Amino acid sequence: MKVIVVGAGVGGTSAGIALQRLGHEVVIYDQMRENRPVGAALSLWSNGVKVLNWLGLGAEVAALGGDMADMVYLDGHTGETMCDFSLAPVTTQTGQKPYPVARADLQALLMERFGLDGIHLGKKLTGIADDGTRVTATFADGTTDTADMLIGADGARSIVRDYVQPEGAPPIAREYSGYTNFNGLVPVSETIGRATAWTTYVAEGKRAAVMPIAGDRFYFWFDIPQPSGLAYDRGDLAPLREAFGDWAPGVQELLAAIDPAASLNRVEIWDITPFDTWTKGRVAILGDAAHNTSPDIGQGACSALEDAFALGIAFATNTLSVADSLRRYAAMRVERAGELVLRARKRGWETHAFDPAVTDAWYESLRGTDGAGIIRGIVGNIEDSPVNLGGGLLAD
Repeated sequence: MKVIVVGAGVGGTSAGIALQRLGHEVVIYDQMRENRPVGAALSLWSNGVKVLNWLGLGAEVAALGGDMADMVYLDGHTGETMCDFSLAPVTTQTGQKPYPVARADLQALLMERFGLDGIHLGKKLTGIADDGTRVTATFADGTTDTADMLIGADGARSIVRDYVQPEGAPPIAREYSGYTNFNGLVPVSETIGRATAWTTYVAEGKRAAVMPIAGDRFYFWFDIPQPSGLAYDRGDLAPLREAFGDWAPGVQELLAAIDPAASLNRVEIWDITPFDTWTKGRVAILGDAAHNTSPDIGQGACSALEDAFALGIAFATNTLSVADSLRRYAAMRVERAGELVLRARKRGWETHAFDPAVTDAWYESLRGTDGAGIIRGIVGNIEDSPVNLGGGLLAD
């Protein structure tokens, strides 16, 4: 078949590679004019890494990943260690080590493996027409392309998502998660956190955290509960200094290390309440278009990769029709992806002091823990992945 993919992010490019490996001709269109990923880095938990292994990228991804051996929580005000434990059980139970990776590095790897000649930037989708045998995409510049199938990986404000919804259905609404995230990259510094640990400072419903990635760098982020729509000048450190200026010395070291012009992104965190309709005829959605989620359990990119895996499996094993295979793809993904969105929403409520008593109880639970409960939560987010169906997980 010929397949059009709209969106050149992690979900779109990984789906494109999966379909290429089945022998299909795939072309990707994206409205961005240059490859500038939103966000500095991302968490690749074991389920996401396994999909990339399946796509033939295991060695490359391992080289991009940071050695995140431990998890550490520190009191944001005093710097006191609340808990410090190994993440090795995640690897032994799931069969794959997780890696934090720079988003730009992963995006470049996926685009290069797909083939840059097949990716067309500066192409904003404006219309879709499906005549039952072929589907045609129309772009803002007046050009069109026609294929056997169209996959919408066009993000949280997806045009393809609107197309596949039932006629007369209310628009899918984005929901503000109640906080803003600042993120970027800084050199590794032991005064901020161990070079092999995911270190998080917590207090007042706020978080300051670092994860190691390749190249002796930390991926950092700060969470600040606040209303949406606040004015902000790009690269301005003032909101972080105001929110974290009296925090522990490690946080002050982190603030001092940030180059705001080169490495500071600000993102309001939104999600979309889960919905069931992902396909219409020869058209389907995946990634943020289908299940835009907050980053509170680190499964956003992993869930998009699971979509690519399920799409590939659906077309490798079903032969009735394009529409039938797309429906089977969606059946593999709708419930699980929606559950992860709701888990992330619940986690965000717990950690950001929207109910202070709940967050205080979480802080107390961190003090002196051996990490067993946290490990169960991380593995619980991984265990129902479709990529685990062949091997399952091992008990602790």
